[in-house]
Formats: sequence, structure tokens, C-alpha cells
Amino acid sequence: MSARAKLTLSYAGFLMIAGVLLLTAVWLFLPMGSGGIQFPEPADFARVFNPGNRGPVVFVPAAILVLAFMLVFGLVGGWVLAGRMLAPLSRITDATRTAARGSLSHRIGLQGRSDEFGELADAFDRMLARLEAHVAEQRRFAANASHELRTPLAITQTLLDLARNDPDRPDSELDERLRVVNARAIELTEALLLLSRTDQRSFTREDVDLSLIAEEATEMLLPLAEKHDVAIETCGEVTHTIGSAALLLQLTTNLMHNAIVHNSPDGGTVQVRTASTPGSVTLTVENTGDKLDPQLVSTLAEPFQRGAERTRTDHAGVGLGLTIVKSIAQAHDGTLSLSPRPGGGLRATVRLPTAGRSPVPHG
Repeated sequence: MSARAKLTLSYAGFLMIAGVLLLTAVWLFLPMGSGGIQFPEPADFARVFNPGNRGPVVFVPAAILVLAFMLVFGLVGGWVLAGRMLAPLSRITDATRTAARGSLSHRIGLQGRSDEFGELADAFDRMLARLEAHVAEQRRFAANASHELRTPLAITQTLLDLARNDPDRPDSELDERLRVVNARAIELTEALLLLSRTDQRSFTREDVDLSLIAEEATEMLLPLAEKHDVAIETCGEVTHTIGSAALLLQLTTNLMHNAIVHNSPDGGTVQVRTASTPGSVTLTVENTGDKLDPQLVSTLAEPFQRGAERTRTDHAGVGLGLTIVKSIAQAHDGTLSLSPRPGGGLRATVRLPTAGRSPVPHG
């Protein structure tokens, strides 16, 4: 039985119950005589249409006729009302079938309704918009990833061709160049695999202290900071969250690595702070450097973005550092926000759900 038929029977049944209760009240509270209920004969139904007839004998057939009319009226009216009420649902169903066939550009566009169906249609349209944007982003990502992967492989092939055509070329120089190119290809592949892992959220969640993660990342990146003449300042409080310690360490390392590499050339600083607020914990990484365009900053978390220039240094990365940070934050039900510092440099803030512990000062 369809929903329209069920609603029709519900309307008709409710109307019949209300009619029976109303007629019962009329029988009980109005003077109908003392004859009690009398079952009508077929000829009694004709008396209903005679205005001169009154009393219990006429009341019963009249009640039966009224209930019959209410039943027909309830079925017809309920069918019409149910159809009008379910019309938006039919449009939503059609839009769902269209989306299932692969067309995500279709929208319901239900106008003039502020009821539950209107909210459902608006929510469905927003979901389709997000799905369309996500699919488009994945396609762009796949195209960029293919391009980025093709480049080091093509260079490797070219170097191998040179080695084959020029056997007198020093092997040590060729080996070093091949090592660098292959290391870059491996780094990019691992980054893509990490993105896939975080997108699927296939990791075990446990209690993690972000302040300890920040200290561990600082120890790991201290040699790189000394090489770039960058000072790292770490402070904050114990900040407990729920997630993967390995992924959160990767998140923190990527932020700090980005802050060290893209810093002032004549020596700068990187500030790492952890804080706890009601319901959430934050990890903030700031670095000195050149002043950044806010429009450029808004695109830094996109795949294969490296700021204003696509540098090719030994620590330039593959353009997925902040993308991985954003993906890990979202996998932990958190957010990543980037903003330029007034004096130059970048401020990156990761906000994650708290594990429900009180903050404790941590030096």
C-alpha cells in the first residue's frame, strides 16, 4: 500500500471516528425519546428527507446516511489532500533518482515552502552541491596527481636514456640524480596513500595529548630548523583529544615543516601553542616570513599548492603538506584554518574535539 493510500485511509478513518463521536453525543444529550435505538427498515431511510419527521426512528437512518457521506467525503478529500501533501516528496524522489544516475547538477529548487518538506528539499540540494563539489575536487586531484607522478617518472626515463646513450657519463652523478628523483616519487606516493587513509578514516582512535605530540615533532624537526636558522618556541597546556597519535603527529610535523621551510631567509621563528577550550582543543603554528595575500592563503590547503612559487629545493615537499593536515583534521572531526599574520608569515590553527579532560598547565 502506498503512502498516499495510507494517508487517505487515515484521514477517512479519523473523520469517521469524529462523526461517530459527534452523533453519539447528539443521541445522549438531546431528547430523542425513550424508545431506545431502533434498527431502521429500508423505508425509514426515505423518511430522512421529509422535514416533518423527527425522533429516534429517523435519527438512526439519518446517522447512517451521514456516516456514509462522511466516509465517501473522507476518502475523496483524503486522496486529494494526500496527493497535494506528497507532491514535494515526489519531486525529491525524482531528484534522488536523477542523482543516482550520475547527474549531480540537478536541484529540487522547492520554492515557497518553509515546512518539513521544504527543509528536506533544501538539505538535499545542499548535499547535492557538496557532492558535486567533492566529485569535481576529486577529479582535479586525480588529474593533478597523475601529472605530478608522471613528471618524476619521465625525468627518470630521460636520465636512463642519457645513461644508455652516453656510457662515458660519470655513474656517481647519474646515480645521485636518480636517487633524488625516485625519493621524490616515493614521497609523493606515500602522501597520496596517507590522504586515502585519512579519507577512509581507517584508523584506531585513542586518547592523545597534543602538547606531547608538539614536543615530539619539535625534537624531530630541530635539525632542519637549525639548518634554516629558525628558532622553534613551544608552549601551552595539556590538550587531550581522541584520535590517531601517528596521524596527529604527521599533522603537527607537516605544519611545523611548512613553517620552517617557508620562513624568513635571514632567520626567523616558529611558535607552536596548544590550548584547551570548552568542547575543543587547538594547535596553533605561526611562523615569520613575507607578507601573504589572503586570497593566496585561502588556497594553500588545496593539493599541490606551494604558495607563490613551485620551489624545487630539497625540502620543498610535494605540495600536499597542508592538504594532508586538512584531511587529517577532518578525519578527526576537526577543522584547519589558515590566516596571514599582520607582520608577515602564516598562522595555522587546528581545532579538534576534546577528550573531556580538564586542562593542566604544561611547561
